[in-house]
Order: sequence, then C-alpha cells, then structure tokens
Amino acid sequence: MKYEVTIGIPVYNVEKYIRLTMDSALAQTFENIEFLVLDDCGTDSSMDVVREYQQQHPRGKDIRIVRQPQNGGLGRARNRIIEEAQGEYLYHLDADDAIAPNTIELLYENAKKYDADIVYGSYERIEEFDGTTTKTDYQYPAMQFLKEHEFADRVYSDYGFLQANTWNFLIKTEIYLKNNIRHKPVNYWEDFTTTIDLPTYINRAVLLPNITYYYYCRYGSLSNFANRDHIAKSEIQKTIDAMALVKQNSDRVKSRPYFHKRMYKVMMTHFYMACSILKEERVITPPFTKREIRDVMRSPLSLMETIGLRGWKLRNLFLFLLGVLPPACTVAVIRFVGKHKGLI
Repeated sequence: MKYEVTIGIPVYNVEKYIRLTMDSALAQTFENIEFLVLDDCGTDSSMDVVREYQQQHPRGKDIRIVRQPQNGGLGRARNRIIEEAQGEYLYHLDADDAIAPNTIELLYENAKKYDADIVYGSYERIEEFDGTTTKTDYQYPAMQFLKEHEFADRVYSDYGFLQANTWNFLIKTEIYLKNNIRHKPVNYWEDFTTTIDLPTYINRAVLLPNITYYYYCRYGSLSNFANRDHIAKSEIQKTIDAMALVKQNSDRVKSRPYFHKRMYKVMMTHFYMACSILKEERVITPPFTKREIRDVMRSPLSLMETIGLRGWKLRNLFLFLLGVLPPACTVAVIRFVGKHKGLI
C-alpha cells in the first residue's frame, strides 16, 4: 500500500516511554499514515508493547515493524527508516517523545498548499530532572521560503534560527533518496551531520508557529551531557569524526551565495563542541589533550580561501586561526570566549 505519510519511529530500550509515543502517533487526525517502527534490537519489552498495538489498536494494520540485523545505533536506524518508508512524505518521531494530534494534518496541509519540500513545526522542550518538570516553547514565526537559495541563506544567516533535529518536520521522502542523504552512524549529534546541509537541497520550505512536537529530556539521555556522570571519550570522538565529514562536504556548495555563512555555522558548531569538551572535562575519560581540542577547530579551507570568502571574513578568519594556533593558545581562547558566552 502506498501511503501519503510515513511516521518513522526508531525503538531501542524505551519501554518506559513507548506507550506515550505510540498513543500520540496513533491519535493523529490525518488518516493516511504508515507507522514504521524500526526495531533496533533492544533488550527490554519495548517491541512487545509495539506488537500489542499492532494486534489490538484500530490502526494496527498500518503499523509496520522492520527489524535491524543487529543494534546499529540511532543514525543507522534513521537511515533504514528512510530506505523503508512507503510514504510520499516522511516524519521522524523519537520513541520517547510525543506529538500533537493534528501534527501530520497541519504539516501535510501546508506542504500541499505551498508545494513545499519541507514543513517545520515548533516544539515544546520538557525537562524532567530531580522530580521537577520544566517546559519551554521553541516557536518559529510563520514563514514561507519559495525562491531558490532563500531558505538556505536564512538558515545560515542566524546560527540558532533552525532546529538541528531530524524530528518535527515533514519532508518529501524523495529529497533523502534522490540526493543520497543519510545520517552518520553516531548516537550524539547524528541529527546535525544531516540537517546542517539539508537546506542546500531544499527549494521551498515552510515554518509554522504551532507546537506540534513534545521533546522530553531526562537523565541518561545522549543529548544531555550535563546530566551524565561519565562520558566516554570514544563517544565524543565518533561525533567529532562525523562532524569532520560535514567539513569535507564544503566543496559541493562553494559556489553558492550563502557559502560563507554556511562555513561560519559549520565552524561555530565545532567551537561549541570544543566548549562542551572543556565544560565536561572532569567526567570525560580518558581526557582530551589540548592538541586534540585544537584539531577540532581545523578548517577545511586554506588561509587564502578563508580571506577570499565573499562575506563574514573576520568571523571566519577568527575560527580559522583557532585551528592553527599552538594548542595551548587555542584552548585558552576557547575557554575565555566560552566562559564569556556562558558556554563553559
């Protein structure tokens, strides 16, 4: 059966939360949805719960379970969902989060209205730590980008303008497939390695102020370093290696008018990673050396290429220099700037 929308849900050891996620997905007011559940070979009863829904829920016939041959992590799980999706549009939903009942209907209506490649909803972040719950809304203004390069230029003009998450947008599945866009096989910031360049493939985009997604942050989450007692250096290094591939992908868009802005955003993300390492250095084992932190800031451009950028020269030059200064100097500068900006 061909569906209009696929909701892709990667599942790995989320038995405490999977009912919340499945209930919200199956409560959608939009009818023509494939619920694609990716079994990433967990060790708890998460998939037993999913099979229960499959057998007993009125929409159970639209739940399709695909099992990985072995646990491969979130990046590979998302890739399998992309390859298996039968919907014209794809929507990623994490298996410990929830969505509003009208999420798919709202995003789909706008995709059709504007012939958009992608439609973003706004989201609510829900932090549950130490018995307290804090909710914060992250809302976009209502915006439409319908001209070539318009969306990418806006995204790269403001570092924090667009969410760096794979979830909470509806995208034409063919955008992933025809451009061979895939996630890197890491568990932390795997979204960034895809979404940083996703705007370069998009011609028409829509942003909505409606809260359509509920993002839960809890202890033990890979996306919350500050609430973890121990972080393996190898875990962070895998992410740095994946981020390095983003640098290498720079040549593809060098001729585009927003390239200098894209370059700045890429290198600022590496700066934030370096700040995160310094902030959490007491719980990272084994520790990063100053040289390794300096090398995080290595630019894919030469000095002459950086000077030759059509805009934002000083910003990009500052970040370039952090990658070539003596390690101790680079770390000192990152620590000073990071503390000044409240990042460390």
